[in-house]
Formats: sequence, structure tokens, C-alpha cells
Amino acid sequence: KTQISWQEFEESVERVAMGPERKSRLIKEKEKRITAYHEGGHALVAKLLPDSDPVHKVTILPRGMAMGYVLSLPEDDRYMSSKSELMAKITMALGGRVAEEVVLGDITTGAESDLQYATELARRMICEFGMSENLGPLSLGRRHGPVFLGRDLYEERNYSEEVAAQIDKEIRALVEQCYARAKELIENNRDKLERIVAALLEKETIDGDELDAIVNGVERPGTPPPTAAAPIAPDVPPESEPRRTPQPRPQPGLAGA
Repeated sequence: KTQISWQEFEESVERVAMGPERKSRLIKEKEKRITAYHEGGHALVAKLLPDSDPVHKVTILPRGMAMGYVLSLPEDDRYMSSKSELMAKITMALGGRVAEEVVLGDITTGAESDLQYATELARRMICEFGMSENLGPLSLGRRHGPVFLGRDLYEERNYSEEVAAQIDKEIRALVEQCYARAKELIENNRDKLERIVAALLEKETIDGDELDAIVNGVERPGTPPPTAAAPIAPDVPPESEPRRTPQPRPQPGLAGA
């Protein structure tokens, strides 16, 4: 190319943040559907929460170690966050796990990084930002360590074991409150989740405008409405079907979200 477009900038940002796109990775149809529900849960919760950042892109194309991801971007520069905005971030992070539970009646390991993010953000809200009504406006603990790359920070406690137990209780209560909120949103908008999943299984990547149209039930010009996603069936036992060697198929490139 002789010119750099916005597509190249977005690809570079996603490559640094998430890793390279894994176009050659073969994914079973069942795992692809689970990923679609997981990412669809994130996107739906983010769309329905008024304090959440707008969703820029949803994809089930693997990148780095992730099977799919939702890219949310703020509309302007921010130098601080409110409690409601932080709680919206935790609720969105839990949306994928909640979607698995509501749709499948089961949970997978796909929410590992989401749970780490939600727990750490809740801990910072309680211990660093003084956002606990029970513990009050206190800074609890101090995290520091060597400034060398690759070294973990460690926490210096400046509170008692009794306060530590209260901190654990507050973190759990905050995460569970956000989890319940995400579950309420998904259960009350299950039809919208199914439309998002159907679009992801058909196109693999949808942008923010497409997500808005899907959630609002508006058909975009020239785009047929997606059909409902088929239910996830259990894996077929190996002895009931002859084993076939999977053949790689070309994956469409990113749409330059």
C-alpha cells in the first residue's frame, strides 16, 4: 500500500493489545457457538448499561490467546471514572460468563481473564478509591515493588486481619451485585442476545453500528435479518461417526472495526 488508512491503525492497536490474529486456528462448531454467546453477552450488557463505553467491535475471530473479544472505546478522553462507570465495567466483564450460564446452564473456562479483571477492579474500588460504604473513604494497603520490567508488585498491609476479612466481604458483595445485574439484563433481553449470536455466527465480526441495529431490531439497508442461532448440541461420540481430518479454510480478514 502507498497510504496508511484507519484500518491499519486499528489492526496495529488490536495486535498490540490482544496479539496476532489466529486465522489458521481450527475451532469446533460447538466452541464457536459458545464463544458467540460469550462475546454476545459482553456486547449486550455493554449496550444496555448507560454508563458503559460504546461497543466499537464484536468478533469471534481468535486473536492471541482469546477466542474472541469485544472492543469498547470511550467517546472522549477521560482522566477519572465515577463509581457507576467502574461498576458498569465489572458488569460488562461478567456478561460473558452470565450468558454461558443462562443459555447453556453450564459455565466454561473462557471467563478466566474476565473474572481476574472484575475482581481486581473491585479490589481497587474498595482499597484504593474508597468506594465502600461500610469501610468508608480509606486507602487500605499500599502496592509497590521494584521498577524493573517483569517483576510483580507486592502489597504492604496497613490494616488488621479483621479489616482484611471485611475487604474480602466487600469485594465479593460488589462482584456479586454486578453479576446479578448482568444476569437480569441478559435474561430480560434474551431475544436480543440470540440476534447478536446469529449475526456473529454468520459474519464473525460486527461493528458498533451493526450491533445497534441488531439490538434495536432495525434492519440495515441491504442486509437480511439474521436467523436465530441453533441450539448448542452435545459433542457426537467418536464411535458414532467416522473421524475426518479437518481441512483448513480461509478466514475473512478483520473489517477494520
